[in-house]
Amino acid sequence: MYTLSNKLRTFSFALIILGFIGVVYGFMSSHKSLDEVKTMLADEAAHHGGGHAVDESTHVVDAHDMHAEADAHHGDAHAEHVQHQIANRPWSALYVAAFFFMMIALGALAFYALQYASQAGWSPVLFRVMEGITAYLLPGAIIVLLIAVASGTIGHYNLFVWMDPEVVAHDKLLQGKADWLNIGWFAVRGLIFIAGWSLYRHFSRKYSIAQDDADDNRFFKKNFRISAGFLVFFIYSESIMSWDWIMSVDPHWFSTLFGWYVFASMFVSGITVIALVTIYLKSKGLLPLVNDSHIHDLAKFMFGISVFWTYLWFSQFMLIWYSNIPEEVTYFVTRIEDYNLPFFGMVALNFLFPLLVLMNSDYKRVNWFVVMAGVVILFGHYLDIFNMIMPATVGDRWFIGIPEISSVLLFAGLFIFIVFTALTKAPLLAKRNPLVKESEQFHY
Repeated sequence: MYTLSNKLRTFSFALIILGFIGVVYGFMSSHKSLDEVKTMLADEAAHHGGGHAVDESTHVVDAHDMHAEADAHHGDAHAEHVQHQIANRPWSALYVAAFFFMMIALGALAFYALQYASQAGWSPVLFRVMEGITAYLLPGAIIVLLIAVASGTIGHYNLFVWMDPEVVAHDKLLQGKADWLNIGWFAVRGLIFIAGWSLYRHFSRKYSIAQDDADDNRFFKKNFRISAGFLVFFIYSESIMSWDWIMSVDPHWFSTLFGWYVFASMFVSGITVIALVTIYLKSKGLLPLVNDSHIHDLAKFMFGISVFWTYLWFSQFMLIWYSNIPEEVTYFVTRIEDYNLPFFGMVALNFLFPLLVLMNSDYKRVNWFVVMAGVVILFGHYLDIFNMIMPATVGDRWFIGIPEISSVLLFAGLFIFIVFTALTKAPLLAKRNPLVKESEQFHY
């Protein structure tokens, strides 16, 4: 039985405390008066040459240019817009980090269900690791939903513009989507998703542990059946969740590939964390039956799903860019102009790096090599979520600073504590699983 060490517990608590302090500071420092924002914009204009500048796309007006009443009006409107973007930043940073760690747990749950539904023989020695990671899903998903709803109630519509009744009142497109995009129905859908995911995780874990002491395979068969059913629910719920929780931050834009695109990101992130936790536990002598072939297979999935993610990214980008329809291509124009480094850097981290590093079969068996690749992949997919959320909420006022880093620390600490606490609740080997012997002897 695994025991949570005092060092790991202290480390996770330290991350939570540091992250919480940073998040609070981020919210406190984001409240700027309109005069402070005007002064900041004037300083920026002076730094960039000082002349009068009006940009048609963002209505940027030099705050010092009081030449005409119309210019003054545009200057005030732009200052209010920037003030709102600055206020959005800590909400967005918190939401990006919360969703990132939640999707790791959800990706691991989908991978776990696939192993049961396909009756894979190589993976049962890893089942308890997967079950430990998925323990974060329920609290993590609730936190994501609470942040989303809170941003539109106690906040000032910081994440989802369709939650603002004044905006909807002047936007015919949003009025047409109001039956779907409203806070009440949004919250209900979210609760349905979370309930479905959590119920499957609860019963699957229950049957997995019960199988350890069973004298037949009835609990394994139950797990097989509910896993197959869950995967059908997952396909629908994950797609709708990705529309609701991410795509609707840009309510005028949509992509028919978006559900698959988000799935690929969460799937590879979940598999990567399974590999990292497995390697950590094995280094402590706690998974003696896990061998290099198991690590090799996890690394193969990391490599293969990274290529699949790239296929979806390029398909979505290329088709929209080539068709050049204004209401569609604006999504990518904004990201290329204002998020050039994280946008294309993400592609390098999520495709080129895994392709070059994990293509060689021998390297997939080297633990430190897999860990290095895994850390880069996770950072790349954090940037992926960052690129999905930030352009619509903070515009060109983005920066990876205290709010972003603190949010990652907060949820990383929470994730580590919940996952490794869950690992202490049951033996790390699903010993009575009918395929566990095949898994123990897995070599090639």
